[in-house]
Amino acid sequence: MPTRRIGIHDVPVIGMGTSGTFEVDDDELGSRAAIVDAALDLGGTLFDSSPMYGRAEYVLSEALATRRAEALIATKVWTPDDATAERQIADSLRFFGGRVELFQIHNLVEWSTRLAQLEREKAAGNIDEIGATHYRASAFTELETVMKTGRISFIQIPYNPIEREVEERILPLAADMNMGVLIMRPFARADLFRRVPTADELAPLSEFGIATWSQALLQWGLSDTRTSASIPATSKLARVSENIAAGSMGPLNDDARRYVAQLAQR
Repeated sequence: MPTRRIGIHDVPVIGMGTSGTFEVDDDELGSRAAIVDAALDLGGTLFDSSPMYGRAEYVLSEALATRRAEALIATKVWTPDDATAERQIADSLRFFGGRVELFQIHNLVEWSTRLAQLEREKAAGNIDEIGATHYRASAFTELETVMKTGRISFIQIPYNPIEREVEERILPLAADMNMGVLIMRPFARADLFRRVPTADELAPLSEFGIATWSQALLQWGLSDTRTSASIPATSKLARVSENIAAGSMGPLNDDARRYVAQLAQR
């Protein structure tokens, strides 16, 4: 699995999100464990979660079981309440063996206070890197403000052929500051699957090793060298290998990226 070194970690370029897909009851723990095992076996060691996703952190921790040491955990704190934030942070650390590789401020909620809380945990050796996330373009000015503090080393933002607002200022700033960039919503919350290109339409991408629309979309984002990793979510075991394989393909050249964008906008 190709990696990109950000901060103190070599990050696999394809990881896994847990929004929706890991918000399940105990009777589905086995299927999620199988997905996590498959991802780890293929080198997809990066897993992203949040207390916003219901039981996802707990389910991920149970699915990792004895393989926690093989994983890179990116999770978040998400609340306007200071005491609740302390509990969320403590719960996350407990779920993942007392250590989180990347702890993010979810949607910039009360970011100034949360940043101070996470910095205390980092100073105590419980967190390796601190990041911030947002999904709305209208919040990107505030995200820039947080980035310019120099107190975070990662951001997580939406990036796909129909959501490209980050290209204007966020990605250039991240590159200037040598920040890691996690791509959320590489499929635009499944909007890009409403019309899947035909095999004939995907054929020009075969020279890059791409066989499916999912792989084309994942490699479209990763081919922007300012990004670090993409974190698609899935509840289907077969999709794990398809997604992770995309990390070994490409990179797409400028013409191929334009072609994927054209397909996405049809």
